[in-house]
Amino acid sequence: MTNFDTVIGLEIHVALLTESKFLCSCKTSFGAPPNSQCCPVCLGLPGTLPLINEKAVEYGAKAGLALGCEIHYFSRFDRKNYFYPDLPKAYQITQDAFPLCTNGFLEYYVDDQLFRTEITRIHLEEEAGKLIHSGQSIVDSEYSLVDYNRAGIPLIEIVTAPDIHHPKQARLFLEQLRLLMRYIGVSDTKMEEGSLRCDANISLKPKGSSVLGTKVEIKNLNSFRALERALEYEELRQSQVLSGGGVVRQESRTWDERAGKTMSMRSKGDAPDYRIFPEPDLPPLNLDPVWVELIAANVPELPLARLRRLERDYGLSRYDATFLVNYPEFCELFFQVAERGLGYEDVVNFLMGDYARLAREKGHLSAERISELLTLVDEGTISQGQAKEVLSSLFSSGLSPREIVQERGLEVVDDPGRLEPVIREVLAANPDLVRRLQDGETKLYSFFVGQVMRATQGKADPEVVHKLLRGELGK
Repeated sequence: MTNFDTVIGLEIHVALLTESKFLCSCKTSFGAPPNSQCCPVCLGLPGTLPLINEKAVEYGAKAGLALGCEIHYFSRFDRKNYFYPDLPKAYQITQDAFPLCTNGFLEYYVDDQLFRTEITRIHLEEEAGKLIHSGQSIVDSEYSLVDYNRAGIPLIEIVTAPDIHHPKQARLFLEQLRLLMRYIGVSDTKMEEGSLRCDANISLKPKGSSVLGTKVEIKNLNSFRALERALEYEELRQSQVLSGGGVVRQESRTWDERAGKTMSMRSKGDAPDYRIFPEPDLPPLNLDPVWVELIAANVPELPLARLRRLERDYGLSRYDATFLVNYPEFCELFFQVAERGLGYEDVVNFLMGDYARLAREKGHLSAERISELLTLVDEGTISQGQAKEVLSSLFSSGLSPREIVQERGLEVVDDPGRLEPVIREVLAANPDLVRRLQDGETKLYSFFVGQVMRATQGKADPEVVHKLLRGELGK
């Protein structure tokens, strides 16, 4: 925006990958029949008492450590009271004044420029149920149904500082955060299943001003694309309101994907009265520092560190390294195959090519079989084209690459004694084209190479064929 600075902050809810819910033993599996994974505890029936899931606390701390946060050995749960159909207890157990983690950050690239977004806090809380609307969204529905299977699933809420300034930057931040959560194994981060959700707060202020504008919250952002598009729309809408002398209202708005615009849901006061007070049924969390150190020791290499290592130690381009970082299973294969002495670029090009398509459909091959196939190409036993044929067979055959090559007779023919008679036959069959080539129409070399390749069923070495052709034609 020419006359305004955009200020964006994100609130991200990450469903933790535990087998049972946060405060009871109900299962958390996705796709179960509606209201089949509920009990008196997660439904808040009278007389029930919650019990904290230790794995959820571990995952919350692990996420905080991966994001460079301070882990608080003392934290406390609170009761956040509000009435909404998807909240069966009419309150949510969360952490308000004493969160598990504070003061972290995430670094990520935007067009090769490194950005850093501060993480204000990470706290644990329980998930609400799911509203199933009769229409396309809440604003055009006649009624909504409620499924409480999701109620009580453990969440971490990650709150950023308002230091994001472009919709694209917000999208790339969220993509990097999602990747990091998958690396450390605390969530499957499937946005289509609701295990990663994001609300965005956006405001505009006069360019260069230190005074923040009126904040608008955007909900119903179900994809990275939706986040970026909704922020772009809202950025434009607010700039038009302010440029016209109007006032931006503090409110919650929902993103309508079909219409491509945000729509007002409800006005929002400066401080909603949730009547938050300490949760009486749960004691404070007092973490053992040794336990936290054990969690820290199990945090794996993180995406940005891996990207830098691939560029520094393996000489890969940013594009190639980013591919491997974004697909960890491919990256592990790269490391295993690269250890066997093959060229790093050759390995990554292979993994990004036909192999990527086949592996996504049929599963991965072992590093040993991939290495053997690349070695056959490297030593000149088969051509690149023949390697594709062998690769396809590897997904359906128990034979090794070398056994497939031998069984099918795919070895490259580079013996001049075998190729020269074939070349002479091809030239004899096309005298007019030979004269045109000798008269300077050099592009016909490709035609003759192709004819020799066809006559040898693709086994001839193209470079050897080209050299022998020049010799036959005296050029």
